[in-house]
Amino acid sequence: MIFFILCLVSIIEVFSASSFLIYKGGSYWFPVMKHTFFILMGIGAMLCVLNVPCKYFKIVTFPLLIVSVFMLLLVLFFGESTNGASRWMGIAGIQFQPSEIAKGALVLAVAQILSAMQTEKGADKQAFWWVLGTSAFIVLPIFFENFSTAVLISAVVFFMMFVARVPLSQLGKLLGVVIIGGVIAVSSIMAFGKSSSDAKPANTEHVEYAEGSQRGQQEDNAEKSGGLLHRFDTWKSRIEKFTSSGDIAPNEYDLDKDAQVAHANIAIVKSQGVGCGPGNSEERDFISQAFSDFIFAIIIEELGLWGAAIIASLYVIIFWRAGHIARNCANTFPAYLAMGIGMLLVIQAMFNMLVAVGLAPVTGQPLPLVSKGGTSTIINCVYIGMLLSISRSAKKRLPAEKAHV
Repeated sequence: MIFFILCLVSIIEVFSASSFLIYKGGSYWFPVMKHTFFILMGIGAMLCVLNVPCKYFKIVTFPLLIVSVFMLLLVLFFGESTNGASRWMGIAGIQFQPSEIAKGALVLAVAQILSAMQTEKGADKQAFWWVLGTSAFIVLPIFFENFSTAVLISAVVFFMMFVARVPLSQLGKLLGVVIIGGVIAVSSIMAFGKSSSDAKPANTEHVEYAEGSQRGQQEDNAEKSGGLLHRFDTWKSRIEKFTSSGDIAPNEYDLDKDAQVAHANIAIVKSQGVGCGPGNSEERDFISQAFSDFIFAIIIEELGLWGAAIIASLYVIIFWRAGHIARNCANTFPAYLAMGIGMLLVIQAMFNMLVAVGLAPVTGQPLPLVSKGGTSTIINCVYIGMLLSISRSAKKRLPAEKAHV
C-alpha cells in the first residue's frame, strides 16, 4: 500500500512540477503520460519479481555484477555527458544510468558474501575483506562521475556489514580510514578546484538533460577533456556554497547563479506550513529539476509541512517493514538482502530531502518512487518486488527463534 501511495503522489507531483518540460516539449500531457507509462512498467516488473522465489536471486548476482562493472567502465570513458559528468549510456534508443543497476547488484553480492561467511559469533573476519574488494569494483568507477551515489552505496554496504555483525574493530578502522580519506579529498578539492566565482554555478549545475542541446553537449565534452578530476570545480563550488556563512541582502542575491536552492527555499516559505494545494505551485516554473532532484520542495509548497512529513514517514515505514521482513527470515541471505534494499531506498530518500530543505549540499539524487524517472523508476519498483518476494517466499523463523533475535 505504501508503494501504491507513493506512485499516486509521484504522478500528481510530477504532473504539477513538469512545467519546464511542458514548455520545452510543447506538450501539456506528454511528461506525465510518459512518467505514468514507466510507473506502469515498473508495477509490471514488480509483479514479475515478487513471484520469483527469493532463493533464485542468487543465480543472477554474479552475471549482474560483471555486467555492472563492464557498463560502469564503459560509461566512464564513453558515456553521454550530462551536467559535466558521464553518467548515461544508451542501448536501442533507451537511456539509463548503469549506476542504478550497479547499486542493486552490489547489495545482492554483499548479502551473499555476508550470508556465506556467517558464523555463530557473527561474520567471519575474512568477510570484511571480501565485501571491501567486491565493493571497490562498483564504487570506484562511480566515484569520479557521481560522488553522491558512491557515498550512498558505500553507506548501505557499511550498514549491511554492521547488521551482519562484522567485527566492530574492522568497521571502526574502516570508518577512521574513510574520515582521513575524506579530509584529504576535501583538502585536494579546495586546493586544485577552481573557485566558485570562476566555475559554473554549483547549485544550478548548468542543468542539461540527457537529450540536451548541442551547445550543452559541447560544453560538457569540454569539461570531460579535463580528465577524471574535472568534477573538482563542481565539488568545490558546492562546498563553498554550503559552508558559506553570513546573510546576503535580497538585492545582492544572484537568483540566476543559485536558482535551484534559492527557489527551493522560496517554495518552502510559500507553503506557510499548510501548503497551497496540489497543482498550485509557483516555484516549479523556476526550479529546473523541480520534477526530480527538488521535487520534495514542491511537495512542501503544495502539501505543506504535514504532507511532507507524511511522505517522509512512508519511507520510514518501508525501512521498518524491511526490518520486520528480515527478522522473520530463517536464513541470513534474504534477511541481509531485505535490509540492504530497505537501506538503499531510505538513505537515498533522506539525501534528497536534506538537499531540498537546505541541510545538505546539492547531490543530484532523485526521490525514490516519487521523482520523475525512466529506468530508475522501473529499477526502484523491482526493489519493492524483491522485498515482497522475500516476504512471501523466504523460509520463516519459528516463534521460539524470533524471541532470541
